[in-house]
Parts: sequence; C-alpha cells; structure tokens
Amino acid sequence: MSDTVIISVKGISKTFGGLKALIDVSFDVFQGEIYGIIGPNGSGKTTLVNCITGFIRPDKGHVRFRDEEITQWPVHKIAGVGVTRTFQLMRPYYSLPAFKNLIIPLWSPRAKKYGGWRGGGRHGDRDTVAIDILEEIGFERESRVPYKLAGTLPTGYQKRLELARCIALRPDVIFCDEVFSGLSMSEIAGMIPLIERLKMDGVTLVMIEHRLRELFRVADRIMALNFGEKIAEGYYKDVIEDKRVKEAYLGSEEV
Repeated sequence: MSDTVIISVKGISKTFGGLKALIDVSFDVFQGEIYGIIGPNGSGKTTLVNCITGFIRPDKGHVRFRDEEITQWPVHKIAGVGVTRTFQLMRPYYSLPAFKNLIIPLWSPRAKKYGGWRGGGRHGDRDTVAIDILEEIGFERESRVPYKLAGTLPTGYQKRLELARCIALRPDVIFCDEVFSGLSMSEIAGMIPLIERLKMDGVTLVMIEHRLRELFRVADRIMALNFGEKIAEGYYKDVIEDKRVKEAYLGSEEV
C-alpha cells in the first residue's frame, strides 16, 4: 500500500424521495490497499458504490480517480479508466458459457489498449485468454466447468466469474459488493488467496461485506456506515470497538 490516493470521495449525498440514503460521505482509498466498507442492511453501502461507479448520480459531492473528476462520467467511461465492480446479485450472461462471459471485456477498448490480461487480449486468442483467467481464479481448466452455461453454475463459481470479468479489463480498482456472501467456508477459504493475489499484483480493492471476520483477515482499513452516514474509519480493531459501530450492529442499551 502506498501513500498515493487513487479514489477520493468528498461529500457524497443521495436522496430517494424523502429517504436520505447517503449523507455527506467522504473517504480516501490508497493505491494498493484493501479498503473495507461495513454497515447494517440499509446503511447505504451499495448506493455508495453505485454513485462512485456511475450507476446512479449523487445529488452532491465529488468522486476523483487519480486526481481526475469522474462524478458525472457514464459507467463505460469509468470502467474504461480501470475502475470496475462486481454485483451483490450476480449479473452474468446466463445463456453463454462461463468463458464466453469474458469475451466482451476482452474486446473492450481498455483490454485492447493494454493488451488484455497478461498480454493476450490484443493479439492472442481471446477464448484461450478467457480460459486462462478462469483457471487463475479457481475454475478447473480440464473440467467442463468453464464451458457450462453461466446460469447453471453454483454461487461460488458465479462469484468468481464476477471477479474474472473485472480482471479481464486489467483494472486499477475493483469494487467488490459482498463477494463472500452466499459462499461456504471452504469456498471463502479458496477466495481469500485470490483477493490477496490481486493486491500483490497492484490492484486496489474496495470490499463491501457483511462477513466481517473474513473481511478483517484481508482489509487494511475499514469504514463503517449507518443510515447513510460515515460513523467510523480506521484499522478494524479500532472500528469494531467504536461505540457507534457497536450500537449500529447490536443496538443501544438506552430505553
């Protein structure tokens, strides 16, 4: 992890009708770190990611990527500079084989510009590159799994496929929206080395998670949200001891 800020969020607010989903949220993510975002259901975590990655427009505030303002950019332009995301509810191309789900990102302008994944996207056979990526994240190359329809895959494989589509773009930042959700302990045990390897490769990860024990194993810093507001930030031991965080998860003793 370096001292260089790669994602800077300042004063992001979002209202849906009369509901204040985000209220003046600010934080910085450093290049090469794993930054965790936690909070109870309805605290605004996914809405925050949607605002940062262009899926919804914030009412006010600013998002910067490497000192460049990206707040009003469309989704494809944000992805084109290397800011990608997974989805809490997986969104594969269900009727395509798993490896064919990677062909679209491998044909993207960013993949063509940077040579795809490990140099294969520009001139290499994209089917082969897609299989290489899937093998790297835990698909068995010699099995039939990479060739099965994405819609027939178990949850663990679909989660990995979400990450694979991000990796195919050669990203600088990946926002992981509950990548551990729905996985068994053995599946999580296989996912954690992948997360750590992405960090070693220089990818910055922002992880939205309810599986706190697993998140704390990999995250460098944590931010906690509650009712759309940032209530704590820092190392996980400090965050989980924060009174406001305990009240958000466990409630208050006051009557």
